[in-house]
Amino acid sequence: MEIFYSIQGEGFHSGKPAIFIRLGGCDVGCVWCDVKESWNEEDHPFKTIDEILHEIKDYESSLVIVTGGEPLMYDMTELTERLQSEGYITNIETSGAYPITGSWDWVCFSPKKFKAPHESIYSEADELKVIAFNKSDFKFAEEHRTKVNDDCVLLLQPEWSKASQVHQSIIDYVKSNPDWNISLQTHKYLDIR
Repeated sequence: MEIFYSIQGEGFHSGKPAIFIRLGGCDVGCVWCDVKESWNEEDHPFKTIDEILHEIKDYESSLVIVTGGEPLMYDMTELTERLQSEGYITNIETSGAYPITGSWDWVCFSPKKFKAPHESIYSEADELKVIAFNKSDFKFAEEHRTKVNDDCVLLLQPEWSKASQVHQSIIDYVKSNPDWNISLQTHKYLDIR
């Protein structure tokens, strides 16, 4: 869908400059998705891996975040191997709805209620980032927490349009469950892409 250079706005790597490769195509259907224009893969031009590498070569950061849409709809093996061979650090943001492919330095797993995750994601997740839309999402978060590794970073993130309504619930939950941390969409607060 697009390639751009910005600051990672959320999750464990928040605040770091990063190259974003956003892939078109998603069938998860999150009601709050802020890039619904990514859903139909046919709306976006195909690019070869060579074209992608050429497009990102002049950016200052070596951190590449592959996101979507849902990037695991595609086999990520060749793309990640090429990125890593060129010295890039590979991160993915995924709902985990498809089997995990590729060679990743960091896996941000953000499960969604709309489509169940594939079991392969749990052992690979470095970060479990659950979007909190209402109080039932805490139970949903804990269900997934039991399946990830003990060293997986646990994050609760308010859904942007409901943030003011769920902030206090998230704060209270994290204070009572200190294994969890709060992730905020700082790129939206700072009004950066």
